[in-house]
Amino acid sequence: MKKITLIICLILSIMFSAIAQDKKINVLVFSKTIGYRHNSIPTGLKMMSDLAQERNWILTATENSDLFTPEFLKTFDVVVFLNPTQDVLNEQQQKNFEAFMAGGKGFVGIHAAADCEYDWAWYGQLNGAFFKTHPPAQTATVIFEDTAHPTMLPFKGMEKYTTFDEWYSFKENPRAKVHVLARLDEASLNEATQKDDKWKMGDHPLIWYQETGNSRSFYTVFGHTPEAFLDPKIKEHIGCVVDWVAKRN
Repeated sequence: MKKITLIICLILSIMFSAIAQDKKINVLVFSKTIGYRHNSIPTGLKMMSDLAQERNWILTATENSDLFTPEFLKTFDVVVFLNPTQDVLNEQQQKNFEAFMAGGKGFVGIHAAADCEYDWAWYGQLNGAFFKTHPPAQTATVIFEDTAHPTMLPFKGMEKYTTFDEWYSFKENPRAKVHVLARLDEASLNEATQKDDKWKMGDHPLIWYQETGNSRSFYTVFGHTPEAFLDPKIKEHIGCVVDWVAKRN
């Protein structure tokens, strides 16, 4: 009898998983910039468009912050901040976005999402940390702390991943308030960088997530260069992130 029950539970689990993946989710990608503008944004938007086709998303991309109204936002399951910089939302738009997240929705911060809205404390908590500085973009090693999490599927079983990007350090270490999935191996950066202490954190988180009430938020440092968004593992990682904050996996 126990064996039959287990088989039934397994079948139901597979069925519900398939239903969840078939359900379309509405994803808003926001990439408005006031400060530095990354030349990786167009490639990132193309990556998101490709992911939408592969993963059954309905994708909307905008840099128009005037659209951050309750009526517009309520149509989405997830908002992705793709390399926005500086003060991109006014006070009312901020309140509207706070209400959106309070409704159990999802947020994904990609790379320069940490270089955004420094005077908005709520946003700093949502994203997990604010950008402080970075060494010159270069090849370095990311050390994984948890590849069993659904967002880390392309790195499952890997201890580390070496790639070229811009490695942010942050105004404060977010580890005490977020679930860290990966950190920077600071010793893997070049010799010139090693001599400059201003970017060092010691314990240097790069990828993390939070669950607050019924909402989920995620930050990943990848995405300074166009090549980052062409990396199949990073592309799949971001796809898994969006699905996770939308509660699909």
